[in-house]
Amino acid sequence: MSNPFTHSLYLIVILTAFSLPHADLAEAEDYLHAPPEAVKEWRELKFGMFIHWGPVSLMGTEIGWSRGGERRGQRGTGDIPVEIYDNLYKKFNPTEFDADEWVRIAQEAGMKYLVFTTKHHDGFVNFDSKLTDYKITSPESPYGKDIVKQLADACHKAGLDFGIYYSPPDWHHPDYRTENHERYIEYLHGQLKELCSNYGDIDMIFFDGLGGTAEDWNAKPLFKMIRDLQPDVIINNRCGLPGDNQTPEQKIGAFQTDPPWETCMTIGTQWAWKPDDKIKSVKECVQTLVRVAGNDGNLLFNVGPMPDGRIEPCQVGRLEEIGDWLDQYGESIYATRGGPIVSGPWGVTTYKDNKVYVHVLEWEGDSLELPPLEGKILDSELMTGGKVEVVQSEDGVSIKVPREDRDPVDTIVVMRVDDLP
Repeated sequence: MSNPFTHSLYLIVILTAFSLPHADLAEAEDYLHAPPEAVKEWRELKFGMFIHWGPVSLMGTEIGWSRGGERRGQRGTGDIPVEIYDNLYKKFNPTEFDADEWVRIAQEAGMKYLVFTTKHHDGFVNFDSKLTDYKITSPESPYGKDIVKQLADACHKAGLDFGIYYSPPDWHHPDYRTENHERYIEYLHGQLKELCSNYGDIDMIFFDGLGGTAEDWNAKPLFKMIRDLQPDVIINNRCGLPGDNQTPEQKIGAFQTDPPWETCMTIGTQWAWKPDDKIKSVKECVQTLVRVAGNDGNLLFNVGPMPDGRIEPCQVGRLEEIGDWLDQYGESIYATRGGPIVSGPWGVTTYKDNKVYVHVLEWEGDSLELPPLEGKILDSELMTGGKVEVVQSEDGVSIKVPREDRDPVDTIVVMRVDDLP
C-alpha cells in the first residue's frame, strides 16, 4: 500500500520540476558541457600528441586488444595469453623515460597539447591509484614511479596543455560487466576522482567507452564530479554522453563547424609501439593536419614509445619535420577555422581575422577554380614562395600558380578579404 504523504510529496516534486523555467532546467545540467570559452581555446590549439604506452610495449603488440581471455562486452580475444599479458608489468622497467624529453619532442613538433593513456581496456593503470595494485607503482613493478604525475608536472612546467585518456571498459577488473558491475562503477568513478584531484589542471579527458551507454558508466554523476574538480576540462563523446567534441578515429573528419571534433590517428599502423612499424611520410602527416584544420577539426596524433621509455628516433625525426613545416606555415593552421570555402579533392581553406588561406594539396590543370567568396579580395600572395594570380568574379575565384612555384606538399595562397562572415 502506498503512503499518502509520500505520494503527495512526489507530486509536489514533479510539479515543481515542471514549473522551473527552461533556463533553470538547462543550468541544472551545465556540467555536461565545458564553458564556451574553454571549448574555443581548445579548438585554437589544433594539434596535439596522443601517447599509448604501457607494459605491452615489451611485446610490441597492440595495447589492450592483444590481451587474450574474455572481453566482457566485446567479441574476440587477443593472441597473448592472460597469464603472460597481465604479468608484463612485473618486467616493465622504462629506465630511459624522461617526461621533459617527451614534452620537448611534442613542442618541437608544433603540438599544443598532450593526451596520455592512464588506463586502457587491459585495466593496467599508469598512475598511483589507491584503488588497485595493478599499477605502475605496485610493489611488484620494478619501475615503481607514477608516470602520469611526471608527465603532468612536465606539461604544466612547459606550458603544454595536459590531457588524459581513460578507458571505461576494463577486461582485467573482476566486477566489470558482471552482476557486481555497480562495484566496478565505484572503482571507475574513484579513479577519475583521483586523476582529477591529484595531478593539477587536466585540460582534456579522452574516454574510450567502446560504444557503452551513459547508464553503463553512470555518466551524468561522473561528469558532475569531474566538472566540480576540473571546471574547464574538455570531455569527448565516448562515455555515453555527447560531451564537448566528437572523435573520428584513424580518418579525417568531414567538414563540420559544429559540434567540435578531433581526429585521432597513429603516426604508424598501431597505437602502441610496434617494431619496424611503417610510419607515415612527412607529406602524408602534413596534409592530414591541413585537411583536418580545413574541415574545422583538431588532430590528436599518436606515438607509441618503446619499452625503455624513449620515443623511437624515426618517429621523433618525422615529428621534427612536421614542426619545421609549422614553424614556417603555422599561421595558416593555429587558431584558424575551417572554410569559408568547403574542402574538396584539391585541398581546403582556413581563415582567421580577414585572411583566407587556400591550401592546394592536389592540382588539376592550369588553375584552381573555386566558388564565389563573400567579401572583396583586397590582395593576395603565395605564402610558400613564388608568383600567384588571383581573379575574383561573380562566378567564383580563379587561382593560377606557375608549375615551378607549386609546393609538392601544400601550396598556400593567402587572400586578404575586406569582409568575412
